[in-house]
Order: sequence, then structure tokens, then C-alpha cells
Amino acid sequence: MSESKKSRTAGAGSLLRKAVGTVATGVVGVLVVRAAERGESGSLPRKAAVGATKLGILGARRAETAVEKTRLAAGDVRAQAYADLGEQAPPPADRSAGHDHSH
Repeated sequence: MSESKKSRTAGAGSLLRKAVGTVATGVVGVLVVRAAERGESGSLPRKAAVGATKLGILGARRAETAVEKTRLAAGDVRAQAYADLGEQAPPPADRSAGHDHSH
């Protein structure tokens, strides 16, 4: 077998393994959600789903806080750089202009 056929076969096998893993993850996710929907408020699958969702919400909040802190720190550095040059920092750009579609 030539080198290119071996690499293509290995690449196809790798892609197939990734696809199988993705499908398995999706199937397990659907089963957990359906079990949570059927279960009573105190059932284990429902508690697990609620707990995972709670952790996701908390994680998103922490990420938003970190992004905002980073944005403010970058703005402070930029303002300091302008001040060191003896210039006044321009105001932040208005990002609403040119955004012509709704979300």
C-alpha cells in the first residue's frame, strides 16, 4: 500500500472515530434530557440536568466577568499609552452603527 493510501485510510479512521464519539455523546445527551423530562422533580436524571445547567449558567457568568475585567484592563493600558504620548485617548467606538440586522 502506498504512503498516500495509508495516510488517507488513517485519516478516514480518525474521522470515523470522531464521528462515532460525537454521535454517542449526542445520544447520551438526548437520553438524559428525555429522562429528566419524564422524571419527577426529585429524580436523579432531573437533578443531574438541573445541576449541569446551573453549573453552565455560573460558568457563563464567570466568563462574562472575566471578559469585562480584561476589556477594562486593556482600555486602561490604552489610555495610559495615550497619556504617555501626551495625547488624550479617543472615546470607545460606537459599535451600534453599521449593525443592520436584529438578533
